[in-house]
Amino acid sequence: MFNSDPPTSPAAADQAVEEVVSQGPSGAIVLAGIATACVVAMWFAFYLFVFLPRGSLQ
Repeated sequence: MFNSDPPTSPAAADQAVEEVVSQGPSGAIVLAGIATACVVAMWFAFYLFVFLPRGSLQ
């Protein structure tokens, strides 16, 4: 096809994969950290605006 990349050797493809894997999962770690921070923030908001105004249990 006209728009396809020229064929590469398996060794070059393996080298490209090794370069990507060596950089690590930094994006996944950042995403997990953001999700965890959102959950903790929602928990604190729920605690401050729902539980504390109701007072102590009797």
